[in-house]
Amino acid sequence: MRRSIKKQIALIFIGLMTCTLLACWFINNAFLVNYYLVNKERTLMKAYNRINEASSDNRMDSDEFDIEFEKMYSTDNIAIVIMDPSGTIKKSSISQGEILTRQLYGYIVGNLDVEVEVLENSENYIVQKVTDPRSGSDYMEIWGALDNGNLFIMRTAIESIRDSVSISNRFLAYTGFFAIFVSAAVIWFVTRRITEPILELAKISERMTHLDFEARYESREENEIGLLGTHINQLSDALEKTISELKTANNELQRDIENKIKIDEMRKEFLSNVSHELKTPIALIQGYAEGLKEGINDDAESREFYCEVIMDEASKMNQMVKKLLTLNQLEFGNEKIVMERFDIASLIKNIIQSSDILIRQKGAKVIFKADAPVYVWADEFKIEEVVTNYITNALNHVDHEMLIEVKITETEKNARISVFNTGKTIPEEDIDNIWGKFYKIDKARTREYGGSGIGLSIVKAIMESLNKGYGVKNYENGVEFWFELDK
Repeated sequence: MRRSIKKQIALIFIGLMTCTLLACWFINNAFLVNYYLVNKERTLMKAYNRINEASSDNRMDSDEFDIEFEKMYSTDNIAIVIMDPSGTIKKSSISQGEILTRQLYGYIVGNLDVEVEVLENSENYIVQKVTDPRSGSDYMEIWGALDNGNLFIMRTAIESIRDSVSISNRFLAYTGFFAIFVSAAVIWFVTRRITEPILELAKISERMTHLDFEARYESREENEIGLLGTHINQLSDALEKTISELKTANNELQRDIENKIKIDEMRKEFLSNVSHELKTPIALIQGYAEGLKEGINDDAESREFYCEVIMDEASKMNQMVKKLLTLNQLEFGNEKIVMERFDIASLIKNIIQSSDILIRQKGAKVIFKADAPVYVWADEFKIEEVVTNYITNALNHVDHEMLIEVKITETEKNARISVFNTGKTIPEEDIDNIWGKFYKIDKARTREYGGSGIGLSIVKAIMESLNKGYGVKNYENGVEFWFELDK
């Protein structure tokens, strides 16, 4: 991803840290020496004020001041010499105070040849930066007179500050690079934790664009991303429900338009076909009933045969009437189509299991392989009737190898369900007619298994009510019936 949020956040924080460390390094280089000098000057002034107060209060020789004096030169690293106007050293923090004493006399009489930069000049003292001509080292000094008339000079070295600044900057650079590396790893990990839920939500939304509403946001962070994931799940449920309602409404609208045109023609055709199909069984029932009444055969076996024929024909008429009622409701639009999302593979497995007794009685072998669910949009109850009709039809006509194969073939948007059985093929001139009501290719065989010629008409009516394709195809060793549904 060229514009990944993870990379952007990581680069922003790493860049910000790098710039901050570089700024600290620059500020150290530019201002640390001056800051150190200012603090050294403050330290000298503080020592001067404390010594001046002690001299004014005549505490110079007290034990309390001795302790305070010791802290000045040991803690603050200040060399101090205090002497009276006659040149006698009153207090000294160094063993050889003569050097500072001579330097103080040189400042007073003005005959000392040293490089001096005056930082502050007042009535009683002078603060200055001095370069020692012998060692080349830099010092900060304050010298002058105390309020009681004694002379003083205080010195502290400042040469070491430059080395300290250099060491400090090198250390800052080393620790800075290490901190950037560690922080980069931490930031990358943190941003990945932040962006992974966002990528998960992106994948879910992508699946939703393909009308796949099975995806759910599973993480349960109690933050804004978790709230967004909850709303995405709610949106998915709402969209699935809305699309289901829209598909149902759209399907009903298309059916209403088509059914209003066909309704008159279907009524006439239905009455004609029913009259034709019921004529034969009614005649048989009437004939055998009259035979029983007139006592054509008096033996019990013949009467039982007559009764069995009447019962068999009545049962066939009952099944035919039920199928006709179902077909009539479908064709006249009285049967409501409810569009829903279901697993067609699971439905087919259940139908095959429920037909196991018939399959074993027929001696057939049924093959169906489905490794994963295949979700489709349709009326599940009606599709169950279609699949049942196809499998029953295959069982009634299977021959030769006695093989039935059920397959689901998926494309990008559709799923094709096909039922193939080995046996005789359908004559080409009959292929278009088999979907009509009461049409029978082999009437003798159809009567043998009790077929009415209505099953494929029901399939046709259901698929047309769903506005989806269906058909039949001959192969060298058998016949395949198929239909398609939206994934």
